[in-house]
Amino acid sequence: MPALTRTLAARVFVPFAVGYFLSYLGRVVNAVLAPRLMAEFDLGAADLGFLTSVYFMAFAAFQLPLGILLDRFGPKRVEAGLILIAALGAFGFGMAGGLAGLVSGRSLMGLGVSACLVAPFTAYRIWFPAARVPLANGLLMSCGGLGAIAGTVPVEVTLGFVGWRGALMLYALAIAAAAALIYLVVPDDGRTGKPPPLARQLHELVGILRDPLFVRVVGSTALIQGSFIGLQSLWVGPWLADAAGLKGPAVADYLLWVALGMTAGYTAMGAIADRLARLGIAPQTVALAATVGLLATQGAIVLLPPAEAAPLWVLFTFLGASNVLWYSAFYQSFPLEMAGRAATAFNVSVFLGTFACQWGVGVVVDFWPRGADGSYPPEAYRAAFAALLAAQTAGLAWYLMNRAAKFRT
Repeated sequence: MPALTRTLAARVFVPFAVGYFLSYLGRVVNAVLAPRLMAEFDLGAADLGFLTSVYFMAFAAFQLPLGILLDRFGPKRVEAGLILIAALGAFGFGMAGGLAGLVSGRSLMGLGVSACLVAPFTAYRIWFPAARVPLANGLLMSCGGLGAIAGTVPVEVTLGFVGWRGALMLYALAIAAAAALIYLVVPDDGRTGKPPPLARQLHELVGILRDPLFVRVVGSTALIQGSFIGLQSLWVGPWLADAAGLKGPAVADYLLWVALGMTAGYTAMGAIADRLARLGIAPQTVALAATVGLLATQGAIVLLPPAEAAPLWVLFTFLGASNVLWYSAFYQSFPLEMAGRAATAFNVSVFLGTFACQWGVGVVVDFWPRGADGSYPPEAYRAAFAALLAAQTAGLAWYLMNRAAKFRT
């Protein structure tokens, strides 16, 4: 494998970053589309939560097979092929005539982008020095934050020209172009010879799932990071509209600031961890401090009046960006040839938690009747978010009580 130069680093980083940008845009776009989808298809909160969360369910369901594929065939070929499925799903979503069509299209989108995070994580583990992997991962997830930004005001403006169906067609074309970019630009990773026996890969995967470190981390990440992504990618938008009383473009404007907070958080977390690592402070220590702040911020959002709590969503997403450090610390605890399976094993817990969060919040909110304008009362969101916070606190306690399971270099 050739020495890593700036040009080679850019060839490894940029195409994957484009793919992750687009995957995050697809992840959050329902926060802006929600009022149109609810009006056109007569959806309730539980319907909207399920529709949005099937993206994460399909994403999570494919993670363990994905890890095997990444370690057998490499991140370049696997991601380039998979995201073509996302383009097909976006096309189907935009052409849907009812809830079933929306769900099937959204599911294919989730399946198709299932490698857009862990494929570059695996590639960076292969190409970059170990000490710089958290920084590379943080910069990648910052590009996801830019996708979240694009899913706010820019999407709202685009809808005014082409409608929500036209926007999905444009998105499908962009995803197909990203597949070509990854396949043509990313260098081969030097794999030669036959892939390892599948039986051995499955045995090693079982070993990861039974590892005490996985047991320790999965209990907290599924609840804490799953809830963070679930709220940021869907329920912040309806909360701003219903509880805080913002309407139309004002919601998109606020979501823009929320996405900016997350983008800044990913960049900052990667840079802080990179700097503190030189002082002997591990990434998981930084991540733990940020996670405590995340839960405290969510508690303030639950307790304060919505108008006063609204700006705290920016801090919430900034601190939630600490998930990049949990990823880096966990999957670098396993050998390089197991990087794809370690990253996807971690990822499946996060996105199962996201699925449960998005659907569960919708179910709780639906216990309250809608007002005359179709909005839900602030009490509905407060109850749902408080239940999430209780579960997240239990997850943090589980992590702190299992100190014997150590991260490894």
